[in-house]
Amino acid sequence: MDIFDKINANRGDLGKYQKLGHGYFLFPKLEGEISSHMTFRGKEVLTWSLNNYIGLANHPEVRKADEEATAEWGLAYPMGARMMSGQTSKHEELEEKLAKFVGKERAYLLNYGYMGMVSIIDALVNRNDVVVYDSESHACILDGLRLHMGKRFVFPHNNIENLEIELERATKRVEKTGGGILLITEGVFGMAGDLGKIKDIVELKKKFKFRILVDDAHGFGTMGKTGAGTGEHFGVQDGIDIYFATFAKAMAGIGGFVASNEDVIDYLQYNMRSQIFAKSLPMPMVIGALKRLELLQNQPELRENLWKVVSSLQKGLRDAGFNLGVTESPVTPVILSGGVGEGTNITVDLRENYNIFCSIVVYPVVPKGTILLRLIPTAIHSLEDVEYTIKAFKEVKTKLDAGEYAREIQQKVVK
Repeated sequence: MDIFDKINANRGDLGKYQKLGHGYFLFPKLEGEISSHMTFRGKEVLTWSLNNYIGLANHPEVRKADEEATAEWGLAYPMGARMMSGQTSKHEELEEKLAKFVGKERAYLLNYGYMGMVSIIDALVNRNDVVVYDSESHACILDGLRLHMGKRFVFPHNNIENLEIELERATKRVEKTGGGILLITEGVFGMAGDLGKIKDIVELKKKFKFRILVDDAHGFGTMGKTGAGTGEHFGVQDGIDIYFATFAKAMAGIGGFVASNEDVIDYLQYNMRSQIFAKSLPMPMVIGALKRLELLQNQPELRENLWKVVSSLQKGLRDAGFNLGVTESPVTPVILSGGVGEGTNITVDLRENYNIFCSIVVYPVVPKGTILLRLIPTAIHSLEDVEYTIKAFKEVKTKLDAGEYAREIQQKVVK
């Protein structure tokens, strides 16, 4: 079969919805200044879909730092990969400050969090090693595991009892191969908002020999007393061997970092193919990240504002009878019962009649019969935004229970 014939016959799990959803449900255009209120299809909407947790995207000091750095350096400098010609003192300064903030000896910058995680896994383990990972791990972890040539064992999400079983299997395996065990989990799981059981996992080090890699993309900047992440929240940051986070969430930027002891970071910077063979992070992004980190550390009121909004939104929704699952983080999933068609119509109703833009998740990402509306509160949302959203969701739930969304087809607006 010709390659093009194959892709035309099978558009993929998401691609099959392209004709129905492109430009509306998939690849929508949110325009205007990054804020809690933006423009969608020519009208203002209250948006709950931006990973701008502590409101840094349009913070005046951030905008000023980004603008001045771009004017001074342009977007091309430094040219080349870090190893060859892309090293600067500013890159090193950011790494030093990140390492200190998260309580590790060293940190190493990553151009993008996604490819960084893929490359971290690829560099750390070989065919003799075993990887044990949570079943709800992010796609970047799963893609990194595809490169792993050794064994990998998965444990049911946050199931510590089953994790022990998998660690026993892994231990027997490495006794034969002479390899080691890498355990991968997340600090905050981005879909359901629950926290990885990092404290329990660290405790298992007393019984098994393994190293822990934590993806804390949603926890960095939001969790813990200072915002240093989920490890700080649980008081076990020292027990995390390799800490990974991105700038795409609380930092409202591009890039990420990995932090660990000096020997591990020295090894990674000479063995991570995604960094060795990719251009260095541009200077304006590095300087911008330095300013974002400064604000994250020195303006705790930003994180405090986030949690005021989170608490108000989640309490209000729960008091109104909504199921938010087991979230313990800003990620707020509203779980409803219904099919794909009903979920589609709910989304259209929210966007067209209530001017609320939030992400929808339906089968096959969640089980059949489940609709998940995913809200991301930020420090720049207001309590009025929260009150309005809860009122709208209550009305939507009444319509759903009455069967209105099962009867009504609203495809015309997506054309």
